[in-house]
Amino acid sequence: MENTVIELKFSLDTFYFLISGVLVMWMAAGFAMLEAGLVRSKNTTEILTKNICLYAIACTMYLFIGYNIMYVDNVEGGLVPSFGALIGTQADDANHSLQSDFFFQVVFVATAMSIVSGAVAERMKLWAFLAFSVVMTGIIYPIEGFWTWGGGFLSKLGFVDFAGAAIVHGAGAAAAFAGVLLLGARKGKYGKNGEIYPIPGSNLPLATLGTFILWMGWFGFNGGSQLLLSDKANAIAVSQIMLNTNAAAATGAIAALIVCKLMWGKADLTMILNGALAGLVVITAEPASPTPMFAALLGALGGSLVVLSIIYFDKVKIDDPVGAISVHGVCGALGIMMVPFSNTDATFINQAIGLVTILGFVFVASLIVWAILKKTLGIRVGEEEELSGMDQHDCGVDAYPEFVSVRGN
Repeated sequence: MENTVIELKFSLDTFYFLISGVLVMWMAAGFAMLEAGLVRSKNTTEILTKNICLYAIACTMYLFIGYNIMYVDNVEGGLVPSFGALIGTQADDANHSLQSDFFFQVVFVATAMSIVSGAVAERMKLWAFLAFSVVMTGIIYPIEGFWTWGGGFLSKLGFVDFAGAAIVHGAGAAAAFAGVLLLGARKGKYGKNGEIYPIPGSNLPLATLGTFILWMGWFGFNGGSQLLLSDKANAIAVSQIMLNTNAAAATGAIAALIVCKLMWGKADLTMILNGALAGLVVITAEPASPTPMFAALLGALGGSLVVLSIIYFDKVKIDDPVGAISVHGVCGALGIMMVPFSNTDATFINQAIGLVTILGFVFVASLIVWAILKKTLGIRVGEEEELSGMDQHDCGVDAYPEFVSVRGN
C-alpha cells in the first residue's frame, strides 16, 4: 500500500510538472504575438521567425549541454559548474521524473531568450540573433542558473528568487540591454535635438492576445515552480501562488491605466499591456508568501514603475520597441528587492548581491558575445534593408502582403 501511494504521488507530481511546462511553453506564443503586434507590419514575419527559431534553439542547446551545466554533478555552493552533456540520470529519491524536470526547465530558458527578441526588433540581423541564442541558452543562462537554482554560491548565500524574476526575466533583460547598446536605435526614432518620435505597432489586437496568453502561461510559470502538488500543504501553496499571480497582473494593468490617465489624459493600451506584464514579473520573485493584498500592491507598484521606466529609456535614447527591458529588467529588480517584506528567510543585502551578480554577469557576458558578433557577422542590417523591412531582407515573405505596395523588378 505504501509503495502504491508513493508511486501515485510521483505520477501526480510528474504530471503537474509536465502540464505546468506546457503552460510555460505556451508563453512562447504569447511573446510571438505580443512582439508581432508591437512591431511594424514590414517586420512581422521576421520577428515571428526569430521567436519560433529561438525556441527550437533553446530546446536543443539546453538538452545537449545547458541542463548539464546547470544541474548535473555540480559542487554545492560552487562558482564554476561542471561541463558535460545531456541531462544525467534519474535520482532514486526524486519526487518526479527527470524528464519532466528537464521539460519544465527548458521552457524557462526559452522565455529568457524571448525577452531579447523584442528589445532588438526591427534592426538586428536574423542570423546574428540566432547565433547569440545558441550561446545564451547553452552557456550564459545555465551558468547563472547553476549559481541559484542549481545549488551554487548564490543559493548557499540565501538569495531568493522563487520563479525567476532575476534568473529568467532579469537575465533576458540584461542580455537585451547589452545588445541594444551596441545595436543603436531604429532609424527615425530620435531626432537630433532630443525629439522622440513614436513608432506605433502594426496590430494591437494581436499584442493584446499575446498579453493574455502570457498572463495564462504565467500560472504554469509561477505555480509550477512550487514543484509539488500531491499533498495538502503543496496544493494550498499552489492555489495561493496562482491567486497572487493573478492579483498582481490585474493591479499592474490598473495602475498603468491610472498613470497614463494622470500623465496624458488617455488610456494607452500598450502601456496597460506592459503594466499587466510588469505586475506578473514583480510577483514572480516571491508569489508564495505574500498575502493577496500585498500581492496586489506589488503588482500596482510594477504597473506604475514600468510606465515611468519606458519613458526614461526613451529620454536617454535606449530604443526598446516592446518595453522588454523595463518590464523584465527594471520590474524584475523591483520584485527581487521586495521579497524580504513577505519572506523572512530573505535579506535585503543577499537579495542585492544576487541581483547585481546575475544582471552583471549576464550583461558583461552578453556584451562580449554581441561585440564579437558585431565584428564578425555584423548585428545590424543596412539602412536600405531597415527602410524596406526585415521581412523582405531576411525572410522574403510579407506577413500582410495585401498591405504592401508592389515592388519594382
